[in-house]
Amino acid sequence: IRLSVLHAVIQISMGWEDCHLHGFSCIPSDLLFEGGDEKQNELEDKHKLSDFLKKEKGSTIYEYDFGDGWEHEILLEKILPFEKESPLAVCVKGKRACPPEDCGGIWGYEEFLEAVGDSDHPEHESMLDWIGGKFDPEYFSVEDTNKALSNVKTSSLCLVT
Repeated sequence: IRLSVLHAVIQISMGWEDCHLHGFSCIPSDLLFEGGDEKQNELEDKHKLSDFLKKEKGSTIYEYDFGDGWEHEILLEKILPFEKESPLAVCVKGKRACPPEDCGGIWGYEEFLEAVGDSDHPEHESMLDWIGGKFDPEYFSVEDTNKALSNVKTSSLCLVT
């Protein structure tokens, strides 16, 4: 999988909208010094994850929204044979709802959960308005996630949900 497509897979899996900068720690920073975002997009479209992770148990970090600081470890658990007919990305399990975009990182998400979970909290109504009316932090659906991921193609450079 190309890093640009992996970025799309992560965004869809998290329910985010690709509104912030991101990066993969496996791309050496000296390759990014000149060219900024345009250079990064070019490198992510050019390189596959297998260019950097060649052995099982290898890992890299994907960071999204440098202000909120969402860091995800990408761990290569097992190398399976490629099957052309298989979906490019599949969610095998998950737990709980993903944090909403722009909630303020780990600490902001904790505050958000506190506010939406307590009808007496002074921010309760404003947080529910911000999120669109309701938020169930325990909700997760493998089926819904895989339905969204089924739109990801090897040539995807944009998020399609």
